[in-house]
Amino acid sequence: MSDAVAAMWDGEHFAPLGRYRKKCDQDFVVGQVYSLEVILERSDNSHRHYFAAIHDAWLNMPEAFAERFPTSEHLRKYALIKAGYAEERSIVCSTPAEATRVAVFVQPIDSYSVVTVNDYVVRVFTAQSQSYRTMDAKTFQQSKTAVLEIISDMIGVKREQLAKASS
Repeated sequence: MSDAVAAMWDGEHFAPLGRYRKKCDQDFVVGQVYSLEVILERSDNSHRHYFAAIHDAWLNMPEAFAERFPTSEHLRKYALIKAGYAEERSIVCSTPAEATRVAVFVQPIDSYSVVTVNDYVVRVFTAQSQSYRTMDAKTFQQSKTAVLEIISDMIGVKREQLAKASS
């Protein structure tokens, strides 16, 4: 029972929409109480616009950024991490030299990650997924705004200009 079921509230009951009735008959027991969670749907247009804006920004980045961000996906994930939409893992090492060796070892595991070394501690940041399944509409919109703001600052344009250019 991992897929969401669309249902309509009629003022008294939730009723599954037609194509979900068979699934409900298979997955649910009549008389059993189930908790409902509201999942606000994300706009497909907003989703597409976001990725188009990032791609456009990446295509127009100064040459100095080319090696740092070989793809627009590298740029997006970097901006997500910088905006705080990231998972962090820390590794405490016995010496700063060991920390440097660990960082060099860890970095290629995920080319999108950001790895930092501070004395004895290696910190690995990986961007949170923005998939429809893992990020609700509100969080996606907040992360979208933050990411586009960061990228706009990097390339020296206003966020509105970046957003408009991709429309």
